[in-house]
Amino acid sequence: MSLCKECISGVRHEGTPEGQIEKIGGVESYVATPTGDYPKDKIVLFLTDVFGIPLINNKLLADDIARNGFKVVMPDIFNGDPIGEMDLNNASFNREAWFARHPEETWKTAVDPVVAALKEQGVTRFGTTGYCFGAPPAWYLACKNESHVTVVSHPSRLKIPDDLEKYKTESKAPLLINSCEVDRAFPLEAQASADEVLGGGKFGPGYERTYWEGCTHGFAVRGDLSNPKVKEGKEGSFKATVEFFLKYL
Repeated sequence: MSLCKECISGVRHEGTPEGQIEKIGGVESYVATPTGDYPKDKIVLFLTDVFGIPLINNKLLADDIARNGFKVVMPDIFNGDPIGEMDLNNASFNREAWFARHPEETWKTAVDPVVAALKEQGVTRFGTTGYCFGAPPAWYLACKNESHVTVVSHPSRLKIPDDLEKYKTESKAPLLINSCEVDRAFPLEAQASADEVLGGGKFGPGYERTYWEGCTHGFAVRGDLSNPKVKEGKEGSFKATVEFFLKYL
């Protein structure tokens, strides 16, 4: 299971990040903190796409979540080896070689120490928002019941239906999936399977799925905002994500 072409495609967004780089549990992390009062015992872990912390899109999204009242921690799940921004839309980039360097054992060594360190700081409730590559780490924390709310947007590398059944059986965290029309990593068949396994009240903690017509894999983080459909999908999925955290975290 590797990466699809859309995993490294998209548009670089404009803006000025407002967060800070900190070491948490020995792991470099981007931290976005609300300017007003906020619950100190709650954290949103932002689990990135393959471009990691360096991509401005990721930092801007983390800042936007913080503006809605949640402190956000974005750990470097690639140990200093994300796909470089210069390879955004590079069709010749060797996706398979990069992917082989990042099995789940590597991102676990980032995620686990960060969670442990934040617990020591008094955090008792974790939400996750995982984009593309970040979906399996979000799944991992939910199935360990380390996290309390899960959001994934255009997830990749999930085994369908096995991971859905695992989530239903092992996790107690309400789940939101932001999906789209064209997505080789999480196609319409996988979306239907998610609804079948988790929808209709079958998953007691709570399950929701948004669907964005006219959008492709990556829309929620690297979408072309000059396209009205994509803009609607990016903004709508972000709104759904924040509302889900406000409801359950």
